[in-house]
Amino acid sequence: MYYGALKKCDIANGAGVRVTLFVSGCTNHCPDCFQPQTWDFRYGRPFTHETETEIFRELDKPFVNGLTVLGGEPFEPRNQRDLLPFLREVRRRYPRKNVWCFTGFRLEDELLQDGSYPRCEVTDDLLHCIDILVDGRFLREEKDISLQFRGSRNQRIIDLPRTLSSDRIVLWDQLRR
Repeated sequence: MYYGALKKCDIANGAGVRVTLFVSGCTNHCPDCFQPQTWDFRYGRPFTHETETEIFRELDKPFVNGLTVLGGEPFEPRNQRDLLPFLREVRRRYPRKNVWCFTGFRLEDELLQDGSYPRCEVTDDLLHCIDILVDGRFLREEKDISLQFRGSRNQRIIDLPRTLSSDRIVLWDQLRR
């Protein structure tokens, strides 16, 4: 897996101060995507053990609330397979910090739907490593710059543990708009 950027003090991509990893590779190709360079699976640098160590050093800081993973597309099957061991280690080391993930795929229609493109052998395990999932493709006709942590009205901020345990979509309880 490659990544295009690593932000060490981000307040735009989730609640609180975050470490943000922008993975590379995306087949969604949303019109007006804000990072089309990340569609290329080999954009940026390889995600290595040294990259993980750098992220862990940042997550060690007490003022950092958690990790956000976006892209590109974290739920491209080849990215999922590389992200799973990393996110498991994040959960093990930092049980009090939260993990946010942004995806263009819809949870119930694509990520949980057997036979859909992004669903693979590690999808369920990866979903269980995530606290907040922002799902849905960016749609320029739904663009709204006033929305909290998302770019278009069709995108949802989902409390993933509550959603997975209740079998219905549960939106984040701190959602303002």
